[in-house]
Amino acid sequence: MIEIKNLSKIFNTKGGTVQSLKNVSLRIEDGDIFGIIGMSGAGKSTLVRSINMLERPTSGSVEIDGVDLSQLSRKSLRKMRRKITMIFQSFNLLTQRNCLKNVCFPLELAGVKKAVAEKRAIELLDLVGLKEKAYSYPAQLSGGQQQRVAIARALASNPKVLLCDEATSALDPLTTNSILELIQKINRELKITVVVITHQMSVVEKICNKVAILEKGSVVETGSVQEIFSRPKSDAAKKLVFPNGDESASGASSDTVFLAKKPNTVRVVFNGADAAEKPLVSRLASEKGILSNIAYAQTKSVGEKAFGSMFLSYSSKEEMEQAIQFFSTIPDIIAEVI
Repeated sequence: MIEIKNLSKIFNTKGGTVQSLKNVSLRIEDGDIFGIIGMSGAGKSTLVRSINMLERPTSGSVEIDGVDLSQLSRKSLRKMRRKITMIFQSFNLLTQRNCLKNVCFPLELAGVKKAVAEKRAIELLDLVGLKEKAYSYPAQLSGGQQQRVAIARALASNPKVLLCDEATSALDPLTTNSILELIQKINRELKITVVVITHQMSVVEKICNKVAILEKGSVVETGSVQEIFSRPKSDAAKKLVFPNGDESASGASSDTVFLAKKPNTVRVVFNGADAAEKPLVSRLASEKGILSNIAYAQTKSVGEKAFGSMFLSYSSKEEMEQAIQFFSTIPDIIAEVI
């Protein structure tokens, strides 16, 4: 388990001091794929580099399985870092070494015998789907393949934690999906805790089970992905989850607000409802003969689940009450009168 307690980081610059992190506290459980998301300048990279003490915090602590990393000697910290490995946007492969030698590199530093290191490297290249590229050089690989090699290298020391700092930002969407699926596989099969730093909500949607929203160095919201997506509370979370306007009437257009105030209007909240079924408005019309006027809708799918909300208005109070009764029978949906 990773416990970040009241972590702050102040940089001294020519223009004065800059506080990159402000009393950040997070708890990341074993086995989580934990997303930390925020816009540029939010402090994400400083935070992830503080987890393994590549960046020394000004105050606060980072504990892994109860061990405070800031209190370790240099030797003990180097040993601990073998259990907290990292992959980056830029891959950071050694260009003069082939894939096999790149994956062997951390094992060589740890004093592992050559034959043992190479056997382990081949196993890891096979895990990431690049066994046939063992003797190829980074320049001969695509960006996605290079990132796979970087992941294999990060796994060489049998880590407990994998830190991903914008690991897919330089990749095209198709390659990004394949890398994210690989990270899910590693988390599932190797039981490795993953911390994902990203500015892309789509990455969080795809693989994370928990998320923290970082803004100007502070955590403004944290919880399960389902909680944040269904009812974001902070302005930063609303902007990330619903970039075209938040899911409340206050974030909608003036026309939408007007419609939402009309008589017989219902707010329907999707809190992880099954998105694969026939659309509910269509079901309501076909099964009950009740037509809905959609005043506002802001929903999105995470996996096969729907999150967000809609404003639906009806021609009479009786139809509105029937609609509420219909929606109330469906799991993970809340229907309420505006």
